[in-house]
Amino acid sequence: MKEKIKTLSKLKLIVEKMRKEGSKIVFTNGCFDLLHRGHIRYLRRAKALGDLLIVGLNSDQSVRAIKGKTRPLLPQAERAEILSALEFVDYIIVFKEPSPVNLILKLKPDLQVKGGDYRKEEVLEKEAVESYGGKVVVVKEEKGYSTTNLIEKIRGRKSKCPHS
Repeated sequence: MKEKIKTLSKLKLIVEKMRKEGSKIVFTNGCFDLLHRGHIRYLRRAKALGDLLIVGLNSDQSVRAIKGKTRPLLPQAERAEILSALEFVDYIIVFKEPSPVNLILKLKPDLQVKGGDYRKEEVLEKEAVESYGGKVVVVKEEKGYSTTNLIEKIRGRKSKCPHS
């Protein structure tokens, strides 16, 4: 299996090569803490829009800034490894900022994909993506799937298993 977790310099070389070969580059990003069915469906839809899917993964520091001090539940290395096991995810890059704007401006993907809980005009990266001719695409949301909701559900239940 190829190593999917890349540094920016290595990923830029891959993107340049793929772009020269005529590939459509798709980028999405998120925390992906406690991967669930909603994430899987979302990432599959993102991959279907192009030839190469790059996932920008918020670092632990970035997740804490966005979600609060109790998150992430899984450290970035584990979250990256889990994402790398998905056949439809081509590459993963961890970023420290709350927003992937700088990463997007360096990689210049053809498409920036967001989940359906956003409206295109609300996407913070929209201006950056459009500045070089890229497009923002919002894919259908999987209703009822959210890591935050899943965490609340788990916290609300006591385990019946004596070993947990």
